[in-house]
Amino acid sequence: MTDTDPLYAVSPLDGRYSGRTEPLSPYASEAALMRARVRVEVEYLLALAALDATPLEIDPDEREHLRGLYEEFDESDARLIKTLETEGHAGFDATNHDVKAVEYFVRHRLSDDSDASAWIHFGLTSEDVNNLAHRLLVRGAVEDVLLPELYDLRDTLAEMAREYRDLPMLARTHGQPATPTTFGKELAVYAARLGRATGRIRRATDDLRGKLGGASGTYAAHVAAYPGVDWQEFAREFVTDRLGFAFEPLTTQVNPCDDLAALFDAVRGANRVLLDLDLDVWLYVSDRYLGQEAVEGETGSSTMPHKVNPIDFENSEGNLSKANADLEFLADYVTTSRLQRDLSDSTVKRNIGAAFAHCLIGYTKTAAGLEKVVPNERVMREALESTPEIIGEAVQTILRREGREDAYERVKELTRGRQVTLADFRELFDELDVDEGVRDELRSLTPAGYTGVASELVDDLDRTGPN
Repeated sequence: MTDTDPLYAVSPLDGRYSGRTEPLSPYASEAALMRARVRVEVEYLLALAALDATPLEIDPDEREHLRGLYEEFDESDARLIKTLETEGHAGFDATNHDVKAVEYFVRHRLSDDSDASAWIHFGLTSEDVNNLAHRLLVRGAVEDVLLPELYDLRDTLAEMAREYRDLPMLARTHGQPATPTTFGKELAVYAARLGRATGRIRRATDDLRGKLGGASGTYAAHVAAYPGVDWQEFAREFVTDRLGFAFEPLTTQVNPCDDLAALFDAVRGANRVLLDLDLDVWLYVSDRYLGQEAVEGETGSSTMPHKVNPIDFENSEGNLSKANADLEFLADYVTTSRLQRDLSDSTVKRNIGAAFAHCLIGYTKTAAGLEKVVPNERVMREALESTPEIIGEAVQTILRREGREDAYERVKELTRGRQVTLADFRELFDELDVDEGVRDELRSLTPAGYTGVASELVDDLDRTGPN
């Protein structure tokens, strides 16, 4: 057994599903957080050197060397930071403090002739570094991993919607046969919803906000050292220009994190769309409206050899439900802190990556499931033909148009709670006192043809595009 053997991992995210969650490692691992902290510390040091008020000077070679500390950050760097935290190194005692260990790492890696040591972490509190580092990771995870998967899913649904736009299918409301639709139109609904959901995620990511106000959000240490510097403007420029976030000017020691809560809620919204899709597709498979391509060598049941189970959608449902529970907890928790600071949120924020990992598994499983399903046109048409009562809505609506006040009641008497045929409808049409043209119109009604403009509605995807 080794430390990295997935068979012995405590969490399935690092065990059974490690291959699926690996794309998040650059944004959710301990080493990733270390690297992000180094980036904040280095860029802050360079920003201080650019201030006329400070005597700190950093030449181009040293600037390149410093940026290399995070641009070329590797496993040996991460292990050194951990050693500084837990054991001490190179004259530094063990910090038992993860951010202080990063500060010492940057000091240790300064060029021999640098005089910048005293300026690393100047006037900062750990939360100034952490709030920005976490947002760098969250933004990267969302933009580089989660959103691309969601965009691909949205495109897959849109392509399937166009392919099956004309395939009629019995709809169900309250689980009962209802006005027919087309399979493509139903997928288009999900594609449009997912497009709007990804738009909300995109906007929430763009609105991530950073702070740099010191131990209680007052810039007290900075002002004490250099009262003539506009530290609020310095912080604004650092957060916006160097790191690309919106600036949060009013904080305690802690960034309020309402921005993170909004992002977590937006991701939950996309997950809810996919959960709804998973449930519907599962039911379509159960009704045999959808078949599944069997994977050679795969086992569906330990006792029933014939089984081809919709396991991808079930797996997605479980992971997205877990993700949403975690995201709801995170959104609720990170927005509270006792007075000006307590540390309980620190350990909680380390689990953001786990919530995103369950999202990622869910997205890839839904995608895998969609690749396997194939509409069973014969079963869909048989279901329509066996429920001719669904044209009753059209019949009573046409009769209302013709001024028949008893239209609804006549059709209800014929169909409600009864097994009827098209022949039964035609007997009704023969009895009606209507123009022959109206009678022909009624006789032409069929379940498969009663889909309204379902096919044309798919074109709304092209008109609106991704949101």
